[in-house]
Amino acid sequence: QAKGSDSSISAALWRRLTTRRGTAKERAALDVALALLADHGLAASTFAARIAASVRADPYSVVGSGLGVIGGPLHGAASAAVHELFADSARLGDAAQAVGDTLKLYGRVPGFGHTLYTQQDPRYSALMTLVIEAWADDARLQHVYRVRDVVGARRDEFPNVDLALGAFTWLAGMEPNAGETIFAIGRTAGWLAHAVEEYGEAPLR
Repeated sequence: QAKGSDSSISAALWRRLTTRRGTAKERAALDVALALLADHGLAASTFAARIAASVRADPYSVVGSGLGVIGGPLHGAASAAVHELFADSARLGDAAQAVGDTLKLYGRVPGFGHTLYTQQDPRYSALMTLVIEAWADDARLQHVYRVRDVVGARRDEFPNVDLALGAFTWLAGMEPNAGETIFAIGRTAGWLAHAVEEYGEAPLR
């Protein structure tokens, strides 16, 4: 390893997801995103992974089971639509129109509301704080604020972690589906931890 080089998972992932060098704060936000997404109880993909472990599937198959579920737009791929929403807001110069178009397309606004939280998703606050710090001088951050405020005025829903993740991938110059990649890599650690726990239980329970 060369002096001063960073061989962490987040550093390697950053290099593959964006051509931007990124500041230390921007790259740190990715590291935190991976940690925040590592586990969230018995979410759909984790449940699938535990089922695989309960029948004594090997760890590779456990991860494969999780990956088979995570890609849905209501789970690990949700941030892609958020990313597109911010891009549309910037392109149109009108957050309200972008939100309206998204509502027509999806029947909801991705990045808001959660089946578990009746208040704000704490993962949103943790990641969004770092995103705001990292891109504090970037004019595009205003589109994130405007979209959030438009939705807040129209709907009784709080932001969730997908809003912060979509903001991160958009501001970092990544592709819209980068959030799904980040989500899956972070959650892999959680699936394996759940598998280890499940291997200690009676099989087929």
